[in-house]
Amino acid sequence: MRPHLAAAPPPSVRVRAPGKVNLSLRVGPVQEDGFHPLATIFQAVALFEDVTATQVAPGAGVSLTVDGPQAGLVPLDATNLAWRAADLLAQHTGVPADVALHVTKGVPVAGGMAGGSADAAAALVACDALWDTGVSRSELAMLAAELGSDVPFPLMGHTAVGTGRGQLLTPAMTRGEFHWAFAVQAEGLSTPRVFAAYDELTGGTGPAPDPAMDSALMSALRAGDPIALGAALHNDLQEAALTLRPHLAEVLDVAQEAGALGAMVSGSGPTVAALGRSRRHALAIAATWTARGVSDSVWCATAPAHGARVVAPGPALR
Repeated sequence: MRPHLAAAPPPSVRVRAPGKVNLSLRVGPVQEDGFHPLATIFQAVALFEDVTATQVAPGAGVSLTVDGPQAGLVPLDATNLAWRAADLLAQHTGVPADVALHVTKGVPVAGGMAGGSADAAAALVACDALWDTGVSRSELAMLAAELGSDVPFPLMGHTAVGTGRGQLLTPAMTRGEFHWAFAVQAEGLSTPRVFAAYDELTGGTGPAPDPAMDSALMSALRAGDPIALGAALHNDLQEAALTLRPHLAEVLDVAQEAGALGAMVSGSGPTVAALGRSRRHALAIAATWTARGVSDSVWCATAPAHGARVVAPGPALR
């Protein structure tokens, strides 16, 4: 009697990409194209999105499933950034857009921490490997910028200065490890609304953003000095976010009461990021937020973290 032979699983690739915190975000007045010029310093944090790309039958198209925290808030159609990334890579390389994508969430949804952008970056790398399209990282970065201003950074990871709309990246030198706590709200904040509120507050005027304004912050990163880094954190959008969500002021106050070295709204919000002296201190800040009931969930992470990379190729791709 012949032994039963199970079918080999289809080839797949799993890629991990990080969320981010904006250590500084400086915003210029809106331009004719509708965008605001930015000067920002991104830092990747060890909260990760995993995207698995699996081979499917020719003509099957793209499909998407999601699990993990807040998975029910993630769209499962062509509006999803990971799905759009697969489509864009297929168009760019001329291969059929046939792939099953699975996202495992590890970054808060709609929290200003670029979880969706991390999904897109991971999908680009995963599909490139699965389809063997051989696209260079620099080309992937250009495709990432077409998907969104925040998408190129999760490809790079670590710490970087972003200019233009945030998509033009220069690596930044850092030393040591930093410990973050994040207070996350269940209800997100619309990024366009935050920018509109910023325009109202500033009257649509102001200086062009300049990375040189963050020299103290860059020195703190090079020295690995969390105290100096906490003192140098900056976000031009914070006041606008607070006008739309006044409750966030209490979240910031509680972090300061817990001894945070610095606390700010992360990006366009509504997540609040607080820098701790140590891993234990970051956990204590998070516990204080929970005890005071000022956030819907709390997360802790170290930084900087690596950029998008393959963590589990399928058997046919080893």
